[in-house]
This record gives sequence, C-alpha cells and structure tokens, in this order.
Amino acid sequence: MKNHGSFPGSTGPRDGFFSGLYFIAMDRPTRFEHSQFLGDKRTQAVYDLDDVEDTAVIDELAAGSHTQTFGPDTLAEARNRGYRLRKI
Repeated sequence: MKNHGSFPGSTGPRDGFFSGLYFIAMDRPTRFEHSQFLGDKRTQAVYDLDDVEDTAVIDELAAGSHTQTFGPDTLAEARNRGYRLRKI
C-alpha cells in the first residue's frame, strides 16, 4: 500500500484524507442525497448539508413537505430565491 500523506494507512484522497485534515460529512437524507443546499419554505432559511453539526434539524426538515432544493444547486441560486444561509 502506497502512503499518499503523513497519516499512516492513507491510500489517497478518497479515504477521507485531504490536505492533512480529516473531514466527516453528514450522511445526506435519501431524498436529497444529490443536493448540497436544502431550504425551509417556512422560514426561507437554507442549510448547507456539507456543513451541518446538528442533524436533528435536517432530519425534521427532510421528513416534512416544506423543503426546497435548488437548480442549480448553489448558494447563489438559493439567495436569488430569497433564502438566507443558516448554520446549524
């Protein structure tokens, strides 16, 4: 096994090792697995699914019928529709 970084056992960029840092991404809800930004129609808030610490909020949002995805899936498009980024 070739070591591609300073972390023992690292096999390359697909094993979670990126620029010397480990990252843990939230598992996206099944209905929205291809979306990075998920909006709440009730509050006009948009959440970045790659930057979530409290998954309970996203789980509750995904279970309801008040969610919004964006095409293209960008923060700029969400803001164009009146949504504001909210970090959780």
